Amino acid sequence: MTVNGSKICILIALMAVLTYLPRAIPAVLVDKLKFGPKINKFLNLIPYTAMAALIFPGVFTVDSDNYAIGIVGVAAAALLAWRKCPVMVCVLAAIAVDFALYMFVFPLGV
Repeated sequence: MTVNGSKICILIALMAVLTYLPRAIPAVLVDKLKFGPKINKFLNLIPYTAMAALIFPGVFTVDSDNYAIGIVGVAAAALLAWRKCPVMVCVLAAIAVDFALYMFVFPLGV
């Protein structure tokens, strides 16, 4: 059985549509739906939860010789998240703190 290029293109286009729809429909409909206060609180906490789930596994692998660098960076991000700063501010602050630690406390190559 041979598959020509047009069948592959159609298959790729269909897969793209089928993976796009489940992402696009909630984004379009969420403004039209009214949720209760508990659901709104839950939805507002999703960015912080996602940030924690994505960043936490890398905390202990930032530098295998100095685990403190990862822990201090997470502490800075957690403090700012607790103060309800935007996610980008939390991430940039953690990067800045880790950069300062690398530059002044644990210089590379020493």
